Amino acid sequence: MICKPSEAQRRAVRERPVGRPVMRQRWAGLLFLHWPIAPELIQARLPAGLYVDTYQGQAWLGVVPFFMEKVRPVLLPPVPGLSWFMELNVRTYVHDAQGRPGVWFFSLDCNQFLAVEIARRFFHLPYEHATMRSQRVKDKISYHCHRGARQADYTYHQPQIAAAATESTLEWFLAERYLLFSKHPDGSLFCGQVHHKPYEIADGHCENWSAEPLAWNGFELPVGAPPSIIVAKPVEVTIFPLFRLSASQHLHRS
Repeated sequence: MICKPSEAQRRAVRERPVGRPVMRQRWAGLLFLHWPIAPELIQARLPAGLYVDTYQGQAWLGVVPFFMEKVRPVLLPPVPGLSWFMELNVRTYVHDAQGRPGVWFFSLDCNQFLAVEIARRFFHLPYEHATMRSQRVKDKISYHCHRGARQADYTYHQPQIAAAATESTLEWFLAERYLLFSKHPDGSLFCGQVHHKPYEIADGHCENWSAEPLAWNGFELPVGAPPSIIVAKPVEVTIFPLFRLSASQHLHRS
């Protein structure tokens, strides 16, 4: 039996999990761009055992540029030159057979070589090496990502006034995600959890944006601006170990 996420499950994943974390980091300069997409197009791209999560029957595809800061193992200090870098991910929203809601990443572009290699090997995530640069002037961020000849540029403003998303809204569905799913090369599914205070978000003011990272992942470019543009204040994040989904949790699609 495949269970869809309940409201109680969506709230429960925000709680700090039992056990010892493995990493700490800070996420800053967050921009969430989202476009609606037919659920069947997402489902066709998911591994067996994961199911597209929808809001009012609609699936969503996101592009999220941001800054990773103070990334380090628990009990160790951040290291200049290694612990600060940029990341741009293309994501959608899924759940497992038990109804646990989370994120599925199609790609994660990053300009820190070691971070890419570690994430690929130990978290089984589809990280890509990229050349990235940014400029911040007061609350304005210019963000540029190059993967080979491909390029995506963003200009947006950090929020001055922000608040936690209201439960059951689209913004809550998109932003309040604390589980990630990944696939090992042997086909096994893994799940991991992060913990942070709920995002303080606001409607985004985005002077320049790009949907090109969607095309990098084989999706058709959407027509028009993203219907949902959200910016968020920084959050301090705790990362917990991945765990392998058991055979009883990993049900094949029918």
